[in-house]
Amino acid sequence: MKKNKNETAIYCLGGLGEVGKNSYCVEHEDTIILIDAGVKFAGDNALPGIDYVIPDYTYLKENNDKLKALIITHGHEDHIGGIVFLAQTLNLSVVYASGLACSLIRKKLDEKGIRNIKLIEFDSESELKFDKLKVSFFRQTHSIPDSYGMLIKTPNGNIVTTGDYKFDLTPVGDMAQIQKMALIGKQGVDLLMSDSTNSEVPGFTMSEAEVSDSINDIFRNTPYRLIIATFASNISRVQQIIEAAQRFHRKIIVFGRSMENTIEVARNTGIIKARDDLFVKPAAGLKLPANQILILCTGSQGEPLAALSRIANGSHKHIKIIPNDTVVFSSSPIPGNALSVNHTINQLSKAGANVITNSILNSIHTSGHASQGEQKLMLQLMTPKYFFPIHGEYRMLKAHARTATEIGIPKENTFILSNGDVLVLNKGKIRLGGRVHSDDIYVDGNDISGLSTKVIRDRVHLANNGLVAIMVAIDSKTNKLLAKPQIISRGFVYMKENVELIKETQKIANDTMIAVLKKKPTFKDIKEALKTQVGPYLYQETHRNPIIVPLIINKK
Repeated sequence: MKKNKNETAIYCLGGLGEVGKNSYCVEHEDTIILIDAGVKFAGDNALPGIDYVIPDYTYLKENNDKLKALIITHGHEDHIGGIVFLAQTLNLSVVYASGLACSLIRKKLDEKGIRNIKLIEFDSESELKFDKLKVSFFRQTHSIPDSYGMLIKTPNGNIVTTGDYKFDLTPVGDMAQIQKMALIGKQGVDLLMSDSTNSEVPGFTMSEAEVSDSINDIFRNTPYRLIIATFASNISRVQQIIEAAQRFHRKIIVFGRSMENTIEVARNTGIIKARDDLFVKPAAGLKLPANQILILCTGSQGEPLAALSRIANGSHKHIKIIPNDTVVFSSSPIPGNALSVNHTINQLSKAGANVITNSILNSIHTSGHASQGEQKLMLQLMTPKYFFPIHGEYRMLKAHARTATEIGIPKENTFILSNGDVLVLNKGKIRLGGRVHSDDIYVDGNDISGLSTKVIRDRVHLANNGLVAIMVAIDSKTNKLLAKPQIISRGFVYMKENVELIKETQKIANDTMIAVLKKKPTFKDIKEALKTQVGPYLYQETHRNPIIVPLIINKK
């Protein structure tokens, strides 16, 4: 990092060039404030065997004494999912969050047995002070209640981060504090950091009120059993569905652990208001008349282990699709999930279900993120001197920056950056200031410490090119080869159909071993020699690079 002591640094450990893993830092002298600590879900083939990705917290660990607080904008996993890993990596003493986010974080920490972190609630009237930095909040509308943006006052100027937001004039829940945002803009914003997720979408994002009308129509017009799948984290949508179930006298059966947890937390905090007798266990609920049942479940993205996927393929232990069931996908496929969603829809249709997805005719989903019209409104409200688009893939950041220039922000005052790039704020002026360490840590269900990038590369390599094992038997005392090397192919070529290739590979390995054993080699020397000689030959013949694994058997 290239900054002077009295300057303010802004950088991201995650959230740039990607949707998810949001982790933004403001640093001034001996104080670092971390805004959000999210995860990115690894649902594509580029990360085989990985559940999610978290930022590399090395820089924060090296500067742990400066980290004064983690402040959370809202309770979605891409903003709070990394907290348990952050807590195991460094000393994190306090987390500030809104009421609902606090409850979700507390449940998450309790499940991991982490009890040394103090959770402090804030609201739109709160002001936090950390040495020379002051943080205040303004309420936003998003797909989860208790979402906030932040104003960070520093000795070098004012920084605003919007959090995730949209402008919805008929929201489910509280209105965004538009007047407060306008007042902040009048006071002067030196740098605006803003959500870019829907920056390629023109116009304004559809209101949740329209979705509510569509959901009510579906309840009204469905005479048989009703199954609705949505994101468990979309609490505003879950709230609408539960309210509709009460209105149309249907009992609710909940499937999916994350959905059960979300409803429990939202009811405990008073966000979802529902009678206890509205929810029934599967054994009792499935005996009710079909027109009195609502099944609320996870799996709207076609996740293989989610409740709806198991219902669709007939492997769910409680429920099977029966003809005339109506299944509603109250979501839109996330990029990369379209194939799995279509597969689930096909399975449901084959089983006799009537499937309803989001379309022009059925407005059963809307985004929680601002489209271009709302982004322009935010820029006009804040009138920032400098603009820094965050929370989006590269093309989204670029589109958001283009929108900013359209409303009058000079192009040279917009910054499209990568994770780790540093902006330096000095008396209202901004420049680039080098980099801090940033990388991805890959996490699977069995290894919460994270898997190295090399492991992921190996998995991808194996998936694309396969493996060739070379088994050699030697006597290390006499440096003699005891038998011809044996070649085993897995995922590379079918050995019975490639006899000549295997024979030639065996000959090259044999010649290599005879040559290398004349030099009294170590096991490492033998492995490197085999890889060096066999690898180029296999690529020349097949134009593929399998992982080559030499296996040395030594005579005792």
